[in-house]
Amino acid sequence: MKILLTGGTGFVGRRLMSHLRPHHQVSVLSRSPNKVYQRLGHDIEAIASLDDLQDLDGFDAVINLAGEPIADKRWSPAQKERICHSRWRITERLVALMHAGRRPPRVLISGSAVGFYGRQDDTLVDEDTHPHPEFSHDVCQRWEQLALSADGEQTRVCLIRLGVVLGAEGGALAKMLPSYRLGLGGPIGSGRQYLSWIHIEDVVNLVLFLLDHPECRGAFNATAPEPVTQAQFSKTLAACLGKPHFARIPGWLMRLLFGEMADLLLTGQRVMPVRLQQAGFHFRYPTLDKALKETLSPLLKT
Repeated sequence: MKILLTGGTGFVGRRLMSHLRPHHQVSVLSRSPNKVYQRLGHDIEAIASLDDLQDLDGFDAVINLAGEPIADKRWSPAQKERICHSRWRITERLVALMHAGRRPPRVLISGSAVGFYGRQDDTLVDEDTHPHPEFSHDVCQRWEQLALSADGEQTRVCLIRLGVVLGAEGGALAKMLPSYRLGLGGPIGSGRQYLSWIHIEDVVNLVLFLLDHPECRGAFNATAPEPVTQAQFSKTLAACLGKPHFARIPGWLMRLLFGEMADLLLTGQRVMPVRLQQAGFHFRYPTLDKALKETLSPLLKT
């Protein structure tokens, strides 16, 4: 299968590439081809701009994971614009190229996030849950709408609404580990808000699953079937590291430091992967304890 991948040099993209490259021909879209070669190897075809393409007829599948990290910086107006347009523009251009050809890719797997649902308190959330309107929802809703405009007889579209991805190479866990390894870890805010997470290997496996199952289309919650509260997550992480668990980051301090962006961490969603499970997908790491022990095991040996 010939695949076009966006976001291939990112946290999830790099892990996904290690599974795709032995079996598929992958081209990676990146404004910096040198970064592609440095991170993924010189045998990978790097495409610097979609403007170099007339259509996408040469590809069997497109996996669209590109986007400015949503929780890395305070949400200034300029940062909000970067978050939106880094997702919207590339998705819109991909879809335009798919429509421009006669034999477009058979599948588009496009990223989204559980932020689509907005704050949901402790309500169990599935793919049909009515979202709460706020910035994270607005970003994801437009992102998904653009991707779904490619859906038709020749192309099916799958949307993956990612939770917090757990992996040793990066993401949220890498930012938490320094304080937890010093014994200074603890929950954020009340600790009662839910955190929907997924092991990075399960992210890779579900992308491969959606590639290989032509009956799958539409939105899929990419989260493990065991969402936990912030307090449960924090306690489990500390226990896996063999560290104390007593510190707490108050909500007022998070809002002072990060403004509106802090709401991503101080509110939450209790998301269930209903449609993935109905489709027959099985999680390798369904429980947090198992996921964290596998992720942290290389670190605990050092």
